[in-house]
Order: sequence, then structure tokens, then C-alpha cells
Amino acid sequence: MKKNLLCVIGTGLLMVLIGSCSQDKTTAAKGAAEAWLKLVDSGNYAQSWEQAANLMKTSVAKEQWQQILDSNRAPLGPLISRKLTSAEYKEGLPGAPAGQYVVLQYDSSFQHRSSVIETAAPTLDKDGTWRVSLYYIK
Repeated sequence: MKKNLLCVIGTGLLMVLIGSCSQDKTTAAKGAAEAWLKLVDSGNYAQSWEQAANLMKTSVAKEQWQQILDSNRAPLGPLISRKLTSAEYKEGLPGAPAGQYVVLQYDSSFQHRSSVIETAAPTLDKDGTWRVSLYYIK
């Protein structure tokens, strides 16, 4: 009976520790995404590419990134509001190498479109810094 109780307590403690580590990663990733989104919101598309994760930089050329945002983000106009609706830690994404990712979804409103879902996925780069590796708008 004591052995089972110790196993339950040990398992519970492990779950708390894992949850705490995951929450720390999520918090760091959210901070990185928010700073990065400010660049996008202000129209600094080239700088957003410069500060993106290596995964994004090797997938999309800087000029191509600027064109993508010019045609998809700029027409929305200035940001009115952005509310985080989900944050999920993952160790892989479809089509991406294994790694540490946090998929963030936001309900956003812009001057020319009132209801938008933005998704940003920061990843932990090799230098230990969280940087956005994926961004798209629905």
C-alpha cells in the first residue's frame, strides 16, 4: 500500500515538474512571438525575417517573405486587437524537423478585417533563443 502511494505521489510530482517546464517554455515562446508580431504589425517585414528562426530563414528568402506579408498582411491594415486563445507545446510540426515548438493562436481584429485567426509557432533555435518559425493568417 505504501509503495503504491509513493508511486502515485512520485508520478504526481513528475507531472507537476513536466507541466512547470512546459509552462516556462510556453511563457518564453509567447514573449518572443509578441515582440516579433510587433515588427510585423509595424510593417517591418524585413526585420521580422531577420529576427525569425533559422527554420524560417532557410525555407523562405527575405524578399519572398516581404512579398508574402505585403500581399497577405498589409491589406488588413493596422491591428485593432489580438487575444491569445491557445498555446500548445509540441516536439514536432508537420513538415518541420523535430524540435521544441509552441503553437500560438490568436483571435485578432484589424482595421479592414474584423475577425482573423493568426498562428505563430516559435521554436527554440540552436542558440537557445525562442524565435518564430511559422506565421500564417486565416
